[in-house]
Amino acid sequence: MCPLPELSDEQRAEALAKAKEAREVRANVKHRLKMGLLTFDELLAEADTVENVGKLKALAALESMPGLGKVKARRLMAEIGIADNRRLRGLGDTQRRRLSEHFAQDSASGA
Repeated sequence: MCPLPELSDEQRAEALAKAKEAREVRANVKHRLKMGLLTFDELLAEADTVENVGKLKALAALESMPGLGKVKARRLMAEIGIADNRRLRGLGDTQRRRLSEHFAQDSASGA
């Protein structure tokens, strides 16, 4: 195992600020999903362009969707064949399509 690199105070402060910004971006995305301000297709588009959104775990995003909790999110991921540790940017085309179809059906049946 490699030893951790020695960081200057300035480098450490930069790393902490960068980590804080990443947490804030991901928290904001989950909040917008939960409130219905962001659709799943919009989330996928944002994940392609915003690095911190792309690094959000798919499970965390699904758990934030209205009507899905921890159990239903895991069940949906298993049904589609998505690993628990997969991030949004790492989803394949088929996985993205099936998730989009799932949420399109939900919104069509809920409307």
